[in-house]
Amino acid sequence: MVGSNPPGAVAPSTTPNTALSASETSFVNHAAEDGMFEVEIAKVAATKATDPAVKSFAQRLVDDHTAANDKLRQIAASHNITLPASMPASKQKDIDRLNKLSGAQFDREFIQMVGIKDHKTDIDMFEKISKDAKASDLRDFAQSTLPTLREHLAQAQKLPGKS
Repeated sequence: MVGSNPPGAVAPSTTPNTALSASETSFVNHAAEDGMFEVEIAKVAATKATDPAVKSFAQRLVDDHTAANDKLRQIAASHNITLPASMPASKQKDIDRLNKLSGAQFDREFIQMVGIKDHKTDIDMFEKISKDAKASDLRDFAQSTLPTLREHLAQAQKLPGKS
C-alpha cells in the first residue's frame, strides 16, 4: 500500500523542518542555555560538594540534563535552529560565585540555586510550552522531561542543608 509504513516502523514526524513560533524558539534557546548551565554547575558540584547526597544529586543532574540537552539539540536541528554555543554571562557569574564557596556553604547554595530555584523556573517554562507548543516534537519533549524536572526538585527539597 502506498504511504504506509512496514510493521514496526515509526511514522515520520509531521513537524520537523517546520518553522517554530517565536515563543517556541525562545523556549528552545532558554532551555538550551539552562541545560548547559545545569550540566556545568552540576559537574562542579559532583566533585566539590561535601555531602555525599549532594554529590549524588549533582551527578544525576549531569546525567539527566545531558540526555535532555541531546534530545533538545536534535529537535533544534530538525527545525533549523542554531542553539547558543555558550551560556549567558549571568549564568557564568553564578558558576563563578558558587566556585568561590566551599564546604556546607557550597552545598547549601547549590541546592538552593540549582536544585530548587532553577528547577522551579524550569518546571514553569516546560509546563507552559507543553501546553502551548504547536510543534508536536517540542511538546512531546517538554511533556516527557517534566517528570524528571519534578523529581529533581523533590529530591533537592529533601537534601540536608537546603534551608
